[in-house]
Amino acid sequence: MFSIEIRVRYVECDPMGFVHHSHYLTYMELGRTEMLRASGGRYREMEEAGQFVVVVRSDVRYRKPARYDDLLVVTTEVSKITAAKMVHRYTIRRDETIIVEADITLAVIDRDGRLQRVPEELGSMADMRDHT
Repeated sequence: MFSIEIRVRYVECDPMGFVHHSHYLTYMELGRTEMLRASGGRYREMEEAGQFVVVVRSDVRYRKPARYDDLLVVTTEVSKITAAKMVHRYTIRRDETIIVEADITLAVIDRDGRLQRVPEELGSMADMRDHT
């Protein structure tokens, strides 16, 4: 598992004062990107090599609202890897309260949109254990 902290910015809130649902996907992407960086990989290098990571499925469960200035902890873990896809599991918390849980399925494609094998640097993220 890999965790990062994110402080909710005012611009991320809707007129009711809650974090707009779309921003949670950005928080998850930040968690995924930083987890890859911590394992020694870089999305930029993969893209330069013609490999692009795309989201093919999102299963997001909104449990409680978050508000401006809340400090959230985004925990990311790789729950499944096959030759063609990987699934990340996310938990977003404020203190001990679960705000959002999600499973995001990713695939890797080339510049022409053809499915590619999951590269080794992405597979190495599954080896990370309790990195915060």
